[in-house]
Amino acid sequence: MKAYLSSENIKSITTKIAVTGSKSESNRLLVLQALYPNLSIENVSESDDSVVLSKGLKIKNGVVDIHHAGTAMRFLTAYFAGQEGVEIILTGSERMQERPIGVLVDALRSLGAQIEFLFEEGYPPIKILGTRIEKSSVTVAANISSQYISALMLLAPSLEDGLHIHLEGKVTSVPYIQMTLALLKRIGIEGSYTDNEIAISASGTIENTTITVESDWSSASYFYSVVALSKDTNIQLTSYRKYSLQGDAALSHIYTAFGVHTEFDEVQQTIVLSKGENKLPESIALDLSNTPDVAQTIAVTCFGLGIACVLSGLHTLKIKETDRLLALERELTKLGAEVTVTSDSLTLKSADEITPNVEIATYHDHRMAMAFAPLGLKTQIVISDCGVVSKSFPSFWKDIAKIGIDVQLKQEN
Repeated sequence: MKAYLSSENIKSITTKIAVTGSKSESNRLLVLQALYPNLSIENVSESDDSVVLSKGLKIKNGVVDIHHAGTAMRFLTAYFAGQEGVEIILTGSERMQERPIGVLVDALRSLGAQIEFLFEEGYPPIKILGTRIEKSSVTVAANISSQYISALMLLAPSLEDGLHIHLEGKVTSVPYIQMTLALLKRIGIEGSYTDNEIAISASGTIENTTITVESDWSSASYFYSVVALSKDTNIQLTSYRKYSLQGDAALSHIYTAFGVHTEFDEVQQTIVLSKGENKLPESIALDLSNTPDVAQTIAVTCFGLGIACVLSGLHTLKIKETDRLLALERELTKLGAEVTVTSDSLTLKSADEITPNVEIATYHDHRMAMAFAPLGLKTQIVISDCGVVSKSFPSFWKDIAKIGIDVQLKQEN
């Protein structure tokens, strides 16, 4: 299916949108709920990733296919490794079988886990024979995906002596590690993270606990982009906190450079995004090593506003649903941009014009579809394979239509 976007005769828009619960928080809490069934979760993410993770956690023996869900692959690998007596083949889509998991498997094997690569060494699918893990210390590279580290942290309290994780090198995506630690503490599990050392205590039980998931800040990024690219739009987003566990809450600061003001209502737990009178910069440089999931949105915002940018700290984007750096280069170039990417950065020159009626390929990547959609405020644009948004934001096209972009969804031939 394709989404045809345009915004002829758009007027000022004021609207309220309810964004689904954070995928990152939900996925961590779902694993913890599997370990501690007296944990209750409210406002769980409706994303495909959370749905397949939830289903996978209920399987004790057989094949678990997580499709495109990278988080589910990492978290389930660690979870099943410590479930004594289970026998699981963990697999996914063709792209998932190209995404490395060897670092996590090696770490788990060093603890005593029994995991076998079925096809190519270092990549899914894998066979896991759940066993009692008795070792309590592991060393992993710090510059890998933080999901590997969080997977170990989520496994840790179920181990007899907890787990001490030593991180070697500069840590990537620190906020996601801090999120995992904060959620563990919310359910009463002791832990610490200091100087590249993570320590999580063992816990056989927890007290009855209910946690409400905050709405997803990564999903909010697309509405930040909409406001930045619009002339007079106010958007209220529900279930957001000023003091968030999510690293992507940095959007409220990042987007001030693009003229977007964020007003927090802590009582109602909402944010209101509005366009200020700020003079836009000619160029901007950002280190997004702590917020890589919003890189695509920011790059498209800069292009739409004619702002040059240098975005760095993006090395994890090459092993996502697609090579996001290469995908950005290809699709922005179609629109008339001059883009250069390296293994961990993107440089965009300012552009005065946007080529209309371009069809944007999404590469099975939900964030490609949603990051480019706000350009519908500037020109006619087509998003191919637009149904991919269900991976994290099933109601995206309905919600994006509320802000004045004309959205026509048509089946592809």
